[in-house]
Amino acid sequence: MQKSLRKKYFGDRAFYKLALAVAIPIMIQNGISQLVGMLDNIMVGRVGTEQMTGVSIANTLIFVFNLAVFGAVSGAGIFGAQFFGSGNHDGVRYAFRFKLIIGALLAAGGIAIFLIFGEPLIMLYLKGEGTAQEIADSLGYAKEYMHIMLIGFVPFVLSQCYAGTLRESGQTFVPMIAGVVSVFVNLLCNTLLIFGYLGFPAMGSAGAAVATVISRFVELGIVLVWTHLHADKHPFIRGVYRSIYIPRELVWKIAKKTLPLMINETLWAGGMALLSQCYSQHGYDVVSANNIASTIANVFNVAFLAMGNAIGIIVGQLLGANKLEEAVDTDRKLITFSVLICFVIGGVMACVASLFPKIYNTTEEIRSLASSFILIVALCMPINSLANACYFTLRSGGKTAVTFVFDSLFVCVFTVPLALFLTHVAHMPIIPLFLICQLVDILKCVIGLIMIKKGIWINNIVKG
Repeated sequence: MQKSLRKKYFGDRAFYKLALAVAIPIMIQNGISQLVGMLDNIMVGRVGTEQMTGVSIANTLIFVFNLAVFGAVSGAGIFGAQFFGSGNHDGVRYAFRFKLIIGALLAAGGIAIFLIFGEPLIMLYLKGEGTAQEIADSLGYAKEYMHIMLIGFVPFVLSQCYAGTLRESGQTFVPMIAGVVSVFVNLLCNTLLIFGYLGFPAMGSAGAAVATVISRFVELGIVLVWTHLHADKHPFIRGVYRSIYIPRELVWKIAKKTLPLMINETLWAGGMALLSQCYSQHGYDVVSANNIASTIANVFNVAFLAMGNAIGIIVGQLLGANKLEEAVDTDRKLITFSVLICFVIGGVMACVASLFPKIYNTTEEIRSLASSFILIVALCMPINSLANACYFTLRSGGKTAVTFVFDSLFVCVFTVPLALFLTHVAHMPIIPLFLICQLVDILKCVIGLIMIKKGIWINNIVKG
């Protein structure tokens, strides 16, 4: 019995070697990116609480745009992974073109929205307790940071198109290198521009935005140049810009999978933004504390996020190759592996919960609140890992409409209204409110596991 369970839920050495070969480069790239983002946040936090709060609010809003792009690129990426698994390079090329077109539309729309509605959106987060001067300063820093960041929208979109397609084609190392180089460029520019070293102007939070934009152009340059220089290894790039042609029937097939996924990611990110806005109603200090907690959480979360990407790529390729039974077995073992990893990583995160906030130049009240948030996130990490693995499993088989219900609809229809009720009707204090909003994902895990058990995701969407 024990041996049977071990064979069912655990793989051999070759299995984990394959899984880690896909996951580790993504983990390293995202991990270094989040680590530098954390250092960026700490540097701005050393300048002052108002600048840190302004940057935090701007990034919360920009996160919605980033997730919309991720959803659009990932929707076409489902086809890219399965086309690659079936050896159809023309199909990969068409999926890449689809990414470029929808990415361009999103970049134009995102820039327009933030230019027109940026200030009222920022003010939604500055309604809690705080002096008029603190609110005015935070608003000014947030607007300045956001307007500079808009310049980086185009290279960000293009980088996602190139890096995503390379990963779907089995090349995870180059996007990792591009990400590593770009974040070190970001770190260097942060050091020079935030504090004004070596004769550069001390720009504070604006310097952090300039550094991020520069790093995005660097990342794009690396993946773009490498891909075009290695067209023999990645034939999809040959002639990709000669036209925008995509077979009409394929456009419709990709759109049917992409639009629900893009809407899902946008609504999920919007739901998270609303949740943060709900937390902000408990006071100005909560905005800063939540920013500190989110910063360290993003660094640790790269483990289960990378494993989710690995599930999407490996299982998607197996489905595209019509190896359906192997896809089911592989998926079950990858989910188990992801959750077990996060028990360990969550424990490490819990150990630093009281130490990390001390780095910031802020009040003791904010540090204490941030420590509590970090501890809660650490304890809930295995739950988040399981929910994320279920999401990527459902997505790998093209069930994007199902993932929409599973992911964003759950947040917008259940989690956010619950938070609003507990805040405005029950008047619950912020710590138990934050804990409950994290624990509700247990219900999402149950729903996800039921869907996976039913096998509704086991589809080859590029067959014939």
